[in-house]
Amino acid sequence: MNPVSVTLEITDSRPLAPITATLRTMFGGVDVPALASGLTVHDRSGWVSAARLAGPDLTTLLESAGRRWGAQPHAAAALAWKTYTYWLALPAVLGWASARRVPLVTADNVVMNFDNPAVMITLGLRPGTPVAVLPTDPLALGRHPDAHVVPDEETLLAEFRRALVDEHLAPLLDSIHNRVRLGKRPLLGSLASGIAYGILRSADITPGSSAESIDRLLGALDIRDLIDLAPAANGTLDVRRKTCCLAFTLPKPKLCPGCCIKP
Repeated sequence: MNPVSVTLEITDSRPLAPITATLRTMFGGVDVPALASGLTVHDRSGWVSAARLAGPDLTTLLESAGRRWGAQPHAAAALAWKTYTYWLALPAVLGWASARRVPLVTADNVVMNFDNPAVMITLGLRPGTPVAVLPTDPLALGRHPDAHVVPDEETLLAEFRRALVDEHLAPLLDSIHNRVRLGKRPLLGSLASGIAYGILRSADITPGSSAESIDRLLGALDIRDLIDLAPAANGTLDVRRKTCCLAFTLPKPKLCPGCCIKP
């Protein structure tokens, strides 16, 4: 699929069509195990609200991460957060980048499943999840019931922050911090790098400057200072983190691209 065909899907009456089209292209036309097929979960059997993650299901998440990486509790928590926030934010990031459509990924709108052994967790959206759009979007013009119309791009970014951070990640961040005493800045650094990588990995199929998109999204979340972007040898951009995800503490130590502890 090329950028033109992704753009054409914006006129589709399905609110998530530009996002699923971009995801298919990014991942070679196959479903991603960490995200529900089509993003929306219609059969809720085996799925629970992500709101439980800041409470009774945090132990399940951390134990899943510990088994997956053979990690100590603090590293398991850091890697669980890094993985969770990447996949949680990705549909909203791609929606904004591809079509200025932002599914409101509040904890109440997101559902999760731990049944797939291939991944730590699978995430999806409940049917009817609101999608923030601009007044010129076909969903707004057609008065689609899932359209949450906002007046301008600044308000769209404010809704991105409200849904992703204020009504989802902030309580989870507090729960993880209280459980394992990880600093909040390193955890937010993983969120910043995940959003940046989401934009860079979709750069060939989404319009506009990747650097500008990253700057606007991270600026909306007040985490712009947690990464730097540097020119790469192939003419693209590299993400340079200013905090660490603790992958170097694993039984088989790993240094991620752009790791802040690399010499």
